[in-house]
Amino acid sequence: MDKERAREVRARLRARRAGGGNGEDRRRPWAGEPAAIYCRISHIRDDDQTGVDRQREIAREVADRLGLVVSPDHVFIDPNRSAWQRNRKRPGWDRLLDIARKRKIRHVIAYHPDRLMRQPRDLEELLTIADDHNITLHGQANRRDLSDPDDRFFLRIEVAHACRSSDDASRRIKDARLEEASEGKPRYGGRRTYGYDGTGMQIVPKEALLIKVIFRLFLAGMSPYKIADVLCQHGRTRKGTPWIPASVRDVLKNPYLAGLRKFHGEIIGEGQWPAIISRGVWEEAQERLSYRAAHFTVRAENFYLLRGLIMCDRCTVRMAGTGRGRYYVCTRQQLAASNSRHCVRRISAKAVEEFASDAAVGWLEKLNVSGTPAIASGLPAPNQERLDELRNDLEELREGWKKGEFSAREYREDRKVITDQIRELEKRSSAPRPTVEILAGLTGPNARAAWDRMAENGEKERMNAVLRFLFDAVIIGESTTPIGTFDYGRIRVVENKL
Repeated sequence: MDKERAREVRARLRARRAGGGNGEDRRRPWAGEPAAIYCRISHIRDDDQTGVDRQREIAREVADRLGLVVSPDHVFIDPNRSAWQRNRKRPGWDRLLDIARKRKIRHVIAYHPDRLMRQPRDLEELLTIADDHNITLHGQANRRDLSDPDDRFFLRIEVAHACRSSDDASRRIKDARLEEASEGKPRYGGRRTYGYDGTGMQIVPKEALLIKVIFRLFLAGMSPYKIADVLCQHGRTRKGTPWIPASVRDVLKNPYLAGLRKFHGEIIGEGQWPAIISRGVWEEAQERLSYRAAHFTVRAENFYLLRGLIMCDRCTVRMAGTGRGRYYVCTRQQLAASNSRHCVRRISAKAVEEFASDAAVGWLEKLNVSGTPAIASGLPAPNQERLDELRNDLEELREGWKKGEFSAREYREDRKVITDQIRELEKRSSAPRPTVEILAGLTGPNARAAWDRMAENGEKERMNAVLRFLFDAVIIGESTTPIGTFDYGRIRVVENKL
């Protein structure tokens, strides 16, 4: 017989020996009645972190003292479950409420009421059940009859106090995490970042090499689908699972790999750890991800070389390829003809793609990127001065917050205003663009041969990537030539600053 079963049997025997009407029964009016035990310990450092094993032992002692019977399947434990988080799931607590509704127990034993509830709604849910089922709470030092108005009143006060303590703990944790993020410290705990060890400060060479390969292939025009296929041919993820497009995109989107600190979904500065890839490479990848239809594959015969680049100058919106006759058409053509915004502008895909390719080859023949890691655009002196001022303001703001001159909420609000201005200025001077990664083997006198070779091999995704790197847009104006004559004058190519 196991210990749990033996305890139950002994409790029942004691209840029978107690009999009815004697002194022992009057001191233990609930002898023999069914009860449940609930234990919980939080991630958060509460004032009391008594372990679940010790909580269960104390609850057993209370049950033995009162003569209550606790079935082995009526012991509920939620280890490492914070009750103060409003969206936190507690399976043990949910099962406890379920058996209480089904009248399987009349007593709930916990080390302390705050092990049960730290949110008023938890208490109110239990009180609602107790209205019909006459439930009594027992703790190490006291008990609460949930049908007694005074006990309900005191319980509400205790839970309100626990809720306040939880809110204070939450605020302290958020403030600490914000300070760590502002100082560029890595976030500790949770799953480690691929490419780094558990501290987040040391690079794992083997994984870092694979990350660089992923970015190089992506910037060369390969889709996450094809990259995943390539990776699967050479191994699996660290979990032993095959590479899939989603895991490739997770790597491409992760700012941590570029040494950038993220907090609540926003990049707030540079981190203290070494970067695996340059910021320019990462930002170039984000730009590509923003326009690639990476969630589905495109058949080679339906791939339009200028997708994402070609625009209608009348409507200032992008044009899209159509499957009938291979044309680019204004996306407002899809509106009803009666709509004033309807547009019928179109252009032959073959002709405009050849025109843009010739322009690209002309640029590539002039470029010599050997030994050049990147090409960067500059920032005008007044803008640079303003950028330096904003960064100084941000540092002064952080120091003031650390000294307690204003609250964390005020700090976050003011910080967002400054960081938005910094981000706007930084857009005008992007990080060095990864020229070598994108244009490798395509520049110089042999640019035409290299371009034609990509076309023959069907490397249209890479060709599109190169065009996007060289050109900001290919703008299509109104045709001025007779029908049947192609008007090259309606094409305007806007080049990127290199």
